[in-house]
Amino acid sequence: MLFETKSLHLLEEAVNKMQEGFVDLPDFEAEIDVDKLRAVMLDLAERLQNNYPYQHPLYAGQMLKPPHSIARLAYMLTLWVNPNNHALDGGKETSNLEKEAVANIAAMFGFKQHLGHLSAGGTMANLEALWVAGSLHPGKIIVASEQAHYTHSRISAVLGLEFAKVAASNTGRMDMTALEERLIEGNVGTVVVTAGTTSTGSVDSLKDVLKLREKYQFRIHVDAAYGGYFILANNLDPAVAETYALIKEADSVVIDPHKHGYQPYGCGCVLFKDPAVGALYKHDSPYTYFSSAELHLGEISLECSRPGASAAALWATQQMFPLERGGQFATNIEKCRNAALQMYDKLKSISQCDSKPDSDFDSRSKSESKTKSKIGGVGFFLPLKPDLDILIYAPKPGANSQAQVDTGVSQMVKASEVSALSRRVFNCAAAKDLHLALATLPSSLLEEHMQVEWDQDSVTVLRSCFIKHEHIDWIDRIVEILLQATEQAKLELSPTAAEAK
Repeated sequence: MLFETKSLHLLEEAVNKMQEGFVDLPDFEAEIDVDKLRAVMLDLAERLQNNYPYQHPLYAGQMLKPPHSIARLAYMLTLWVNPNNHALDGGKETSNLEKEAVANIAAMFGFKQHLGHLSAGGTMANLEALWVAGSLHPGKIIVASEQAHYTHSRISAVLGLEFAKVAASNTGRMDMTALEERLIEGNVGTVVVTAGTTSTGSVDSLKDVLKLREKYQFRIHVDAAYGGYFILANNLDPAVAETYALIKEADSVVIDPHKHGYQPYGCGCVLFKDPAVGALYKHDSPYTYFSSAELHLGEISLECSRPGASAAALWATQQMFPLERGGQFATNIEKCRNAALQMYDKLKSISQCDSKPDSDFDSRSKSESKTKSKIGGVGFFLPLKPDLDILIYAPKPGANSQAQVDTGVSQMVKASEVSALSRRVFNCAAAKDLHLALATLPSSLLEEHMQVEWDQDSVTVLRSCFIKHEHIDWIDRIVEILLQATEQAKLELSPTAAEAK
Protein backbone atom coordinates (compact mmCIF):
# COMPACT_ATOMS: atom_id res chain seq x y z
CA MET A 1 0.00 0.00 0.00
CA LEU A 2 1.28 3.46 -0.89
CA PHE A 3 0.37 6.71 0.83
CA GLU A 4 -0.34 9.58 -1.55
CA THR A 5 2.81 11.73 -1.65
CA LYS A 6 2.79 13.01 -5.24
CA SER A 7 1.12 16.24 -4.15
CA LEU A 8 3.57 17.19 -1.38
CA HIS A 9 5.63 19.45 -3.63
CA LEU A 10 2.50 21.58 -4.10
CA LEU A 11 2.55 22.41 -0.40
CA GLU A 12 5.97 24.03 -0.65
CA GLU A 13 4.90 25.89 -3.78
CA ALA A 14 1.76 27.16 -2.03
CA VAL A 15 3.69 28.19 1.11
CA ASN A 16 6.03 30.27 -1.05
CA LYS A 17 3.05 31.79 -2.84
CA MET A 18 1.37 32.72 0.47
CA GLN A 19 4.62 34.22 1.71
CA GLU A 20 4.50 36.76 -1.14
CA GLY A 21 1.68 38.51 0.70
CA PHE A 22 3.98 39.36 3.62
CA VAL A 23 7.17 40.48 1.86
CA ASP A 24 6.93 44.04 3.22
CA LEU A 25 7.44 42.84 6.80
CA PRO A 26 10.91 42.86 8.38
CA ASP A 27 12.64 39.52 8.09
CA PHE A 28 11.70 37.02 10.78
CA GLU A 29 12.20 33.29 10.83
CA ALA A 30 11.47 30.92 13.69
CA GLU A 31 14.43 28.88 14.91
CA ILE A 32 14.04 25.22 14.02
CA ASP A 33 16.33 22.38 15.09
CA VAL A 34 15.92 20.31 11.93
CA ASP A 35 17.87 17.31 13.23
CA LYS A 36 15.75 17.08 16.36
CA LEU A 37 12.62 17.67 14.33
CA ARG A 38 13.57 14.81 12.00
CA ALA A 39 14.20 12.42 14.88
CA VAL A 40 10.84 13.17 16.48
CA MET A 41 8.98 12.92 13.18
CA LEU A 42 10.48 9.55 12.28
CA ASP A 43 9.73 8.28 15.78
CA LEU A 44 6.14 9.45 15.37
CA ALA A 45 5.91 7.82 11.94
CA GLU A 46 6.96 4.52 13.47
CA ARG A 47 4.46 4.89 16.30
CA LEU A 48 1.70 5.61 13.79
CA GLN A 49 2.30 2.24 12.15
CA ASN A 50 0.40 0.90 15.16
CA ASN A 51 -2.95 1.73 13.58
CA TYR A 52 -5.60 -0.11 11.67
CA PRO A 53 -5.31 0.64 7.94
CA TYR A 54 -8.18 3.11 7.98
CA GLN A 55 -7.22 4.50 4.58
CA HIS A 56 -7.29 1.11 2.82
CA PRO A 57 -10.44 -0.46 1.27
CA LEU A 58 -9.83 -3.60 3.36
CA TYR A 59 -10.74 -1.48 6.35
CA ALA A 60 -14.50 -1.98 6.07
CA GLY A 61 -15.59 -1.36 9.64
CA GLN A 62 -16.29 1.99 11.23
CA MET A 63 -17.02 5.22 9.33
CA LEU A 64 -13.38 6.24 9.15
CA LYS A 65 -12.26 7.96 5.99
CA PRO A 66 -8.96 9.71 5.20
CA PRO A 67 -9.21 13.33 4.10
CA HIS A 68 -8.66 14.05 0.43
CA SER A 69 -5.27 15.42 -0.67
CA ILE A 70 -6.77 18.87 -1.25
CA ALA A 71 -8.10 18.97 2.33
CA ARG A 72 -4.78 17.83 3.79
CA LEU A 73 -2.78 20.35 1.79
CA ALA A 74 -5.16 23.25 2.46
CA TYR A 75 -5.23 22.47 6.19
CA MET A 76 -1.43 22.26 6.43
CA LEU A 77 -0.95 25.42 4.36
CA THR A 78 -3.26 27.38 6.64
CA LEU A 79 -1.39 26.19 9.74
CA TRP A 80 1.55 28.42 8.74
CA VAL A 81 -0.76 31.30 9.74
CA ASN A 82 -2.98 29.33 12.17
CA PRO A 83 -6.01 31.66 12.11
CA ASN A 84 -8.77 31.51 14.71
CA ASN A 85 -12.28 31.79 13.27
CA HIS A 86 -13.85 33.19 16.39
CA ALA A 87 -13.45 36.85 15.50
CA LEU A 88 -12.33 38.64 12.35
CA ASP A 89 -9.23 39.86 14.19
CA GLY A 90 -8.02 36.28 14.42
CA GLY A 91 -9.43 34.77 11.22
CA LYS A 92 -9.78 37.54 8.69
CA GLU A 93 -9.87 35.59 5.42
CA THR A 94 -10.67 32.14 6.79
CA SER A 95 -13.89 33.59 8.25
CA ASN A 96 -14.89 34.50 4.70
CA LEU A 97 -13.96 31.00 3.55
CA GLU A 98 -16.10 29.51 6.31
CA LYS A 99 -19.11 31.62 5.40
CA GLU A 100 -18.79 30.57 1.74
CA ALA A 101 -18.37 26.90 2.59
CA VAL A 102 -21.33 26.90 4.98
CA ALA A 103 -23.49 28.71 2.42
CA ASN A 104 -22.68 25.96 -0.09
CA ILE A 105 -23.85 23.32 2.38
CA ALA A 106 -27.01 25.31 3.13
CA ALA A 107 -27.75 25.51 -0.61
CA MET A 108 -27.20 21.77 -0.92
CA PHE A 109 -29.99 21.24 1.64
CA GLY A 110 -32.26 23.77 -0.06
CA PHE A 111 -32.18 26.44 2.65
CA LYS A 112 -33.06 29.76 0.96
CA GLN A 113 -31.78 31.61 4.02
CA HIS A 114 -29.79 30.29 6.93
CA LEU A 115 -27.64 30.93 9.94
CA GLY A 116 -24.82 28.51 10.54
CA HIS A 117 -21.16 27.82 11.10
CA LEU A 118 -18.59 25.06 11.41
CA SER A 119 -17.98 23.25 14.67
CA ALA A 120 -15.66 20.71 16.22
CA GLY A 121 -17.92 17.91 14.97
CA GLY A 122 -21.42 16.49 15.04
CA THR A 123 -21.62 16.39 18.82
CA MET A 124 -21.03 20.13 19.21
CA ALA A 125 -23.26 20.87 16.20
CA ASN A 126 -26.11 18.84 17.68
CA LEU A 127 -25.53 20.48 21.06
CA GLU A 128 -26.10 23.91 19.52
CA ALA A 129 -29.22 22.73 17.69
CA LEU A 130 -30.72 21.31 20.89
CA TRP A 131 -29.63 24.35 22.90
CA VAL A 132 -31.56 26.58 20.47
CA ALA A 133 -34.51 24.18 20.58
CA GLY A 134 -34.55 24.25 24.39
CA SER A 135 -34.23 28.03 24.44
CA LEU A 136 -37.19 28.47 22.10
CA HIS A 137 -39.32 25.85 23.87
CA PRO A 138 -38.23 25.94 27.51
CA GLY A 139 -39.43 23.05 29.64
CA LYS A 140 -40.42 20.96 26.63
CA ILE A 141 -39.15 17.50 25.74
CA ILE A 142 -36.64 16.44 23.08
CA VAL A 143 -37.75 13.22 21.34
CA ALA A 144 -35.68 10.92 19.13
CA SER A 145 -35.73 7.33 17.93
CA GLU A 146 -34.11 4.67 20.07
CA GLN A 147 -31.77 4.15 17.09
CA ALA A 148 -30.74 7.83 17.04
CA HIS A 149 -27.19 8.62 18.09
CA TYR A 150 -26.62 8.49 21.84
CA THR A 151 -25.30 12.04 21.71
CA HIS A 152 -28.87 13.42 21.80
CA SER A 153 -29.75 11.91 25.18
CA ARG A 154 -26.35 12.86 26.60
CA ILE A 155 -26.49 16.42 25.27
CA SER A 156 -30.03 16.83 26.58
CA ALA A 157 -28.78 15.85 30.02
CA VAL A 158 -25.92 18.35 29.79
CA LEU A 159 -28.38 21.10 28.79
CA GLY A 160 -30.87 20.14 31.48
CA LEU A 161 -33.51 19.21 28.90
CA GLU A 162 -35.90 16.29 29.29
CA PHE A 163 -35.32 13.61 26.67
CA ALA A 164 -37.50 10.71 25.56
CA LYS A 165 -36.83 7.82 23.19
CA VAL A 166 -39.45 6.32 20.91
CA ALA A 167 -39.29 2.87 19.39
CA ALA A 168 -37.79 2.06 16.02
CA SER A 169 -39.63 -0.17 13.58
CA ASN A 170 -38.14 -3.32 12.07
CA THR A 171 -36.72 -1.13 9.30
CA GLY A 172 -34.44 0.62 11.80
CA ARG A 173 -36.39 3.84 11.28
CA MET A 174 -38.40 5.77 13.83
CA ASP A 175 -41.79 4.13 14.41
CA MET A 176 -44.42 6.76 13.58
CA THR A 177 -47.13 5.10 15.65
CA ALA A 178 -44.86 5.19 18.68
CA LEU A 179 -43.96 8.82 17.93
CA GLU A 180 -47.57 9.91 17.72
CA GLU A 181 -48.38 8.13 20.97
CA ARG A 182 -45.63 10.16 22.61
CA LEU A 183 -46.89 13.37 21.00
CA ILE A 184 -50.39 12.71 22.30
CA GLU A 185 -48.94 12.72 25.83
CA GLY A 186 -47.98 16.33 25.16
CA ASN A 187 -45.14 18.73 26.00
CA VAL A 188 -42.87 17.72 23.10
CA GLY A 189 -40.85 20.67 21.83
CA THR A 190 -38.50 19.06 19.30
CA VAL A 191 -38.38 15.82 17.30
CA VAL A 192 -34.98 14.66 16.07
CA VAL A 193 -35.11 13.00 12.64
CA THR A 194 -32.05 10.90 11.82
CA ALA A 195 -30.91 10.90 8.20
CA GLY A 196 -28.66 7.90 8.54
CA THR A 197 -28.35 6.14 11.88
CA THR A 198 -24.78 5.22 12.72
CA SER A 199 -25.72 1.66 13.66
CA THR A 200 -27.68 0.49 10.60
CA GLY A 201 -27.64 3.50 8.26
CA SER A 202 -31.44 3.74 8.38
CA VAL A 203 -33.14 7.00 7.39
CA ASP A 204 -36.21 8.17 9.32
CA SER A 205 -39.28 9.24 7.34
CA LEU A 206 -39.27 13.04 7.41
CA LYS A 207 -42.47 13.12 5.35
CA ASP A 208 -44.38 11.39 8.15
CA VAL A 209 -42.84 13.60 10.84
CA LEU A 210 -43.82 16.71 8.90
CA LYS A 211 -47.43 15.47 8.80
CA LEU A 212 -47.36 15.05 12.56
CA ARG A 213 -45.89 18.55 13.00
CA GLU A 214 -48.96 20.03 11.31
CA LYS A 215 -51.09 18.35 13.96
CA TYR A 216 -48.98 18.69 17.11
CA GLN A 217 -46.68 21.70 16.45
CA PHE A 218 -43.04 21.06 17.32
CA ARG A 219 -39.58 21.86 15.98
CA ILE A 220 -37.82 19.40 13.70
CA HIS A 221 -34.09 18.91 13.92
CA VAL A 222 -32.44 16.65 11.32
CA ASP A 223 -29.32 14.85 12.44
CA ALA A 224 -27.57 14.21 9.12
CA ALA A 225 -24.10 14.14 10.65
CA TYR A 226 -23.30 10.84 8.98
CA GLY A 227 -25.69 10.69 6.04
CA GLY A 228 -26.16 14.30 4.97
CA TYR A 229 -24.17 14.20 1.74
CA PHE A 230 -26.39 11.44 0.36
CA ILE A 231 -28.79 14.23 -0.58
CA LEU A 232 -26.67 14.45 -3.75
CA ALA A 233 -27.01 10.76 -4.64
CA ASN A 234 -29.28 9.58 -7.44
CA ASN A 235 -29.35 5.92 -6.42
CA LEU A 236 -31.42 6.06 -3.22
CA ASP A 237 -34.67 4.20 -2.71
CA PRO A 238 -37.66 6.55 -3.25
CA ALA A 239 -38.68 6.79 0.41
CA VAL A 240 -35.14 7.66 1.43
CA ALA A 241 -34.73 10.20 -1.37
CA GLU A 242 -37.99 11.80 -0.26
CA THR A 243 -36.63 12.42 3.23
CA TYR A 244 -33.59 14.20 1.82
CA ALA A 245 -35.73 16.30 -0.50
CA LEU A 246 -37.73 17.50 2.52
CA ILE A 247 -34.82 18.51 4.76
CA LYS A 248 -35.39 22.10 3.60
CA GLU A 249 -38.63 22.01 5.63
CA ALA A 250 -36.80 21.27 8.89
CA ASP A 251 -35.86 23.93 11.45
CA SER A 252 -32.23 22.87 11.76
CA VAL A 253 -29.81 20.33 10.33
CA VAL A 254 -26.36 19.03 11.22
CA ILE A 255 -23.75 17.48 8.93
CA ASP A 256 -20.20 16.23 9.47
CA PRO A 257 -17.84 17.07 6.59
CA HIS A 258 -15.23 14.95 8.38
CA LYS A 259 -17.21 11.87 7.40
CA HIS A 260 -18.20 11.80 3.72
CA GLY A 261 -16.92 15.32 3.06
CA TYR A 262 -13.22 14.36 2.80
CA GLN A 263 -12.22 16.54 5.80
CA PRO A 264 -9.86 15.97 8.75
CA TYR A 265 -11.35 15.69 12.23
CA GLY A 266 -13.02 17.72 13.56
CA CYS A 267 -15.26 19.47 11.15
CA GLY A 268 -18.99 19.62 11.76
CA CYS A 269 -21.62 22.10 10.63
CA VAL A 270 -24.90 23.30 12.13
CA LEU A 271 -27.52 25.17 10.11
CA PHE A 272 -30.68 26.97 11.20
CA LYS A 273 -33.34 27.91 8.68
CA ASP A 274 -34.38 31.00 10.63
CA PRO A 275 -31.48 33.47 11.01
CA ALA A 276 -33.36 35.14 13.88
CA VAL A 277 -32.13 32.41 16.25
CA GLY A 278 -28.83 34.31 16.20
CA ALA A 279 -30.31 36.58 18.87
CA LEU A 280 -29.99 33.70 21.33
CA TYR A 281 -26.20 33.81 21.04
CA LYS A 282 -25.87 37.45 22.08
CA HIS A 283 -23.19 38.07 24.67
CA ASP A 284 -20.94 40.88 25.81
CA SER A 285 -17.21 40.96 25.19
CA PRO A 286 -15.09 44.02 26.05
CA TYR A 287 -12.59 43.51 23.23
CA THR A 288 -13.46 40.82 20.71
CA TYR A 289 -15.87 42.21 18.13
CA PHE A 290 -14.98 45.87 17.71
CA SER A 291 -12.60 45.63 14.77
CA SER A 292 -15.46 45.49 12.26
CA ALA A 293 -19.20 45.98 12.03
CA GLU A 294 -19.32 42.81 9.91
CA LEU A 295 -20.64 39.64 11.55
CA HIS A 296 -18.03 37.74 13.52
CA LEU A 297 -18.61 33.97 13.58
CA GLY A 298 -18.06 33.89 17.32
CA GLU A 299 -21.26 35.90 17.68
CA ILE A 300 -23.30 32.94 16.36
CA SER A 301 -21.38 30.08 17.93
CA LEU A 302 -21.22 28.55 21.39
CA GLU A 303 -17.61 27.58 20.75
CA CYS A 304 -15.02 30.32 21.03
CA SER A 305 -11.67 29.48 19.43
CA ARG A 306 -12.15 27.46 16.26
CA PRO A 307 -9.54 26.48 13.65
CA GLY A 308 -9.51 28.59 10.51
CA ALA A 309 -7.62 25.69 8.95
CA SER A 310 -10.83 23.62 8.99
CA ALA A 311 -12.66 26.31 7.05
CA ALA A 312 -9.84 26.61 4.53
CA ALA A 313 -9.71 22.85 3.98
CA LEU A 314 -13.47 22.57 3.52
CA TRP A 315 -13.64 25.57 1.18
CA ALA A 316 -10.79 24.23 -0.96
CA THR A 317 -12.39 20.79 -1.14
CA GLN A 318 -15.70 22.27 -2.27
CA GLN A 319 -13.87 24.23 -4.96
CA MET A 320 -12.39 21.01 -6.26
CA PHE A 321 -15.54 18.94 -5.73
CA PRO A 322 -18.65 21.16 -6.02
CA LEU A 323 -21.71 20.00 -4.09
CA GLU A 324 -23.87 19.27 -7.11
CA ARG A 325 -25.81 16.30 -8.44
CA GLY A 326 -24.06 14.47 -11.23
CA GLY A 327 -20.64 15.81 -10.26
CA GLN A 328 -17.62 13.80 -9.18
CA PHE A 329 -18.39 14.22 -5.48
CA ALA A 330 -21.98 12.97 -5.94
CA THR A 331 -20.77 10.09 -8.09
CA ASN A 332 -18.40 9.00 -5.35
CA ILE A 333 -21.22 9.11 -2.79
CA GLU A 334 -23.29 6.89 -5.09
CA LYS A 335 -20.39 4.42 -5.30
CA CYS A 336 -20.44 4.09 -1.52
CA ARG A 337 -24.07 2.96 -1.54
CA ASN A 338 -23.48 0.72 -4.54
CA ALA A 339 -20.66 -0.98 -2.66
CA ALA A 340 -23.01 -1.74 0.25
CA LEU A 341 -25.68 -3.02 -2.15
CA GLN A 342 -23.19 -5.25 -3.95
CA MET A 343 -22.03 -6.72 -0.66
CA TYR A 344 -25.66 -7.27 0.36
CA ASP A 345 -26.51 -9.00 -2.92
CA LYS A 346 -23.43 -11.23 -2.85
CA LEU A 347 -24.02 -12.39 0.72
CA LYS A 348 -27.70 -12.93 -0.05
CA SER A 349 -26.83 -15.08 -3.07
CA ILE A 350 -24.37 -17.12 -1.05
CA SER A 351 -26.92 -17.62 1.72
CA GLN A 352 -29.61 -18.73 -0.73
CA CYS A 353 -27.20 -21.30 -2.18
CA ASP A 354 -26.42 -22.53 1.30
CA SER A 355 -30.11 -23.13 1.94
CA LYS A 356 -30.44 -25.45 -1.06
CA PRO A 357 -30.45 -29.22 -0.46
CA ASP A 358 -27.22 -31.14 -1.00
CA SER A 359 -28.60 -32.71 -4.19
CA ASP A 360 -28.46 -29.27 -5.79
CA PHE A 361 -24.89 -28.65 -4.73
CA ASP A 362 -23.19 -29.87 -7.90
CA SER A 363 -25.17 -27.41 -10.01
CA ARG A 364 -23.87 -24.40 -8.14
CA SER A 365 -21.15 -22.17 -9.49
CA LYS A 366 -17.53 -22.88 -8.69
CA SER A 367 -17.26 -19.76 -6.52
CA GLU A 368 -20.38 -20.69 -4.60
CA SER A 369 -19.21 -24.25 -4.11
CA LYS A 370 -16.19 -22.99 -2.20
CA THR A 371 -18.56 -21.97 0.59
CA LYS A 372 -19.78 -25.52 1.14
CA SER A 373 -17.91 -27.36 3.87
CA LYS A 374 -18.17 -30.17 6.33
CA ILE A 375 -19.61 -27.75 8.86
CA GLY A 376 -22.72 -26.99 6.85
CA GLY A 377 -21.72 -24.23 4.44
CA VAL A 378 -21.53 -20.51 4.94
CA GLY A 379 -24.67 -18.42 5.12
CA PHE A 380 -25.56 -15.02 6.52
CA PHE A 381 -28.46 -13.24 8.14
CA LEU A 382 -29.12 -10.00 6.23
CA PRO A 383 -31.73 -8.16 8.28
CA LEU A 384 -31.84 -4.83 6.45
CA LYS A 385 -31.18 -3.77 2.88
CA PRO A 386 -28.91 -0.71 3.15
CA ASP A 387 -30.59 2.70 3.00
CA LEU A 388 -27.16 4.30 2.58
CA ASP A 389 -23.74 2.64 2.78
CA ILE A 390 -23.89 0.75 6.09
CA LEU A 391 -24.58 -2.98 5.98
CA ILE A 392 -25.30 -5.19 8.97
CA TYR A 393 -24.96 -8.95 8.59
CA ALA A 394 -24.30 -11.99 10.74
CA PRO A 395 -22.92 -15.45 9.97
CA LYS A 396 -25.35 -18.30 10.45
CA PRO A 397 -24.08 -20.98 12.81
CA GLY A 398 -24.17 -24.37 11.09
CA ALA A 399 -25.43 -27.66 12.48
CA ASN A 400 -22.54 -27.76 14.86
CA SER A 401 -24.00 -27.42 18.33
CA GLN A 402 -23.30 -30.36 20.62
CA ALA A 403 -27.02 -31.05 21.03
CA GLN A 404 -27.50 -31.35 17.29
CA VAL A 405 -24.44 -33.54 16.91
CA ASP A 406 -25.57 -35.87 19.71
CA THR A 407 -29.21 -36.17 18.66
CA GLY A 408 -29.01 -35.62 14.93
CA VAL A 409 -32.04 -33.31 15.32
CA SER A 410 -31.85 -29.89 13.69
CA GLN A 411 -32.53 -27.10 16.16
CA MET A 412 -33.02 -23.38 15.69
CA VAL A 413 -29.80 -21.52 16.35
CA LYS A 414 -29.67 -19.21 19.33
CA ALA A 415 -29.01 -15.50 19.36
CA SER A 416 -26.09 -16.15 21.69
CA GLU A 417 -24.57 -18.52 19.11
CA VAL A 418 -24.90 -15.88 16.40
CA SER A 419 -23.21 -13.35 18.68
CA ALA A 420 -20.34 -15.69 19.51
CA LEU A 421 -19.78 -16.54 15.85
CA SER A 422 -19.90 -12.88 14.81
CA ARG A 423 -17.20 -12.02 17.33
CA ARG A 424 -15.06 -14.93 16.18
CA VAL A 425 -15.44 -13.98 12.51
CA PHE A 426 -14.45 -10.41 13.43
CA ASN A 427 -11.18 -11.69 14.89
CA CYS A 428 -10.49 -14.19 12.10
CA ALA A 429 -11.08 -11.55 9.42
CA ALA A 430 -8.75 -9.09 11.17
CA ALA A 431 -6.02 -11.75 11.15
CA LYS A 432 -6.44 -11.81 7.36
CA ASP A 433 -6.21 -7.98 7.11
CA LEU A 434 -9.95 -7.48 6.64
CA HIS A 435 -11.17 -5.15 9.37
CA LEU A 436 -14.90 -5.16 10.12
CA ALA A 437 -16.95 -3.74 12.98
CA LEU A 438 -19.30 -5.26 15.53
CA ALA A 439 -22.70 -3.90 16.57
CA THR A 440 -25.04 -5.10 19.29
CA LEU A 441 -28.67 -4.60 18.28
CA PRO A 442 -31.90 -5.26 20.22
CA SER A 443 -34.10 -8.25 19.45
CA SER A 444 -37.03 -5.86 18.92
CA LEU A 445 -35.30 -4.56 15.80
CA LEU A 446 -34.28 -7.91 14.33
CA GLU A 447 -36.70 -10.58 15.52
CA GLU A 448 -38.82 -10.35 12.36
CA HIS A 449 -35.74 -10.69 10.17
CA MET A 450 -33.71 -13.36 11.96
CA GLN A 451 -35.15 -16.81 12.62
CA VAL A 452 -33.29 -17.56 15.81
CA GLU A 453 -34.12 -18.55 19.36
CA TRP A 454 -33.90 -15.34 21.35
CA ASP A 455 -32.15 -16.60 24.44
CA GLN A 456 -30.95 -13.03 25.05
CA ASP A 457 -32.54 -9.65 24.31
CA SER A 458 -29.89 -8.55 21.83
CA VAL A 459 -27.54 -9.99 19.24
CA THR A 460 -24.06 -9.03 18.11
CA VAL A 461 -23.72 -8.73 14.34
CA LEU A 462 -21.06 -7.63 11.90
CA ARG A 463 -21.30 -4.12 10.53
CA SER A 464 -19.51 -2.48 7.63
CA CYS A 465 -19.56 1.13 6.52
CA PHE A 466 -18.44 1.45 2.91
CA ILE A 467 -17.57 5.09 3.35
CA LYS A 468 -14.71 5.08 0.84
CA HIS A 469 -15.84 5.09 -2.78
CA GLU A 470 -12.88 2.83 -3.58
CA HIS A 471 -14.70 0.03 -1.75
CA ILE A 472 -16.74 -0.57 -4.91
CA ASP A 473 -13.69 -2.16 -6.55
CA TRP A 474 -12.88 -4.35 -3.56
CA ILE A 475 -16.18 -6.05 -2.76
CA ASP A 476 -15.18 -9.37 -4.36
CA ARG A 477 -11.97 -9.44 -2.35
CA ILE A 478 -13.78 -8.46 0.85
CA VAL A 479 -16.35 -11.24 0.37
CA GLU A 480 -13.61 -13.76 -0.39
CA ILE A 481 -11.77 -12.99 2.86
CA LEU A 482 -15.05 -12.86 4.80
CA LEU A 483 -15.97 -16.37 3.64
CA GLN A 484 -12.55 -17.69 4.59
CA ALA A 485 -12.79 -16.06 8.01
CA THR A 486 -16.31 -17.42 8.53
CA GLU A 487 -15.26 -20.97 7.68
CA GLN A 488 -12.33 -20.71 10.04
CA ALA A 489 -14.48 -19.25 12.83
CA LYS A 490 -17.10 -22.00 12.47
CA LEU A 491 -14.42 -24.68 12.61
CA GLU A 492 -12.91 -23.11 15.71
CA LEU A 493 -16.32 -23.09 17.41
CA SER A 494 -17.30 -26.59 16.30
CA PRO A 495 -17.62 -29.41 18.89
CA THR A 496 -14.78 -31.36 17.26
CA ALA A 497 -12.49 -28.37 17.63
CA ALA A 498 -13.51 -28.03 21.27
CA GLU A 499 -12.80 -31.73 21.87
CA ALA A 500 -9.40 -31.39 20.21
CA LYS A 501 -8.48 -28.72 22.72
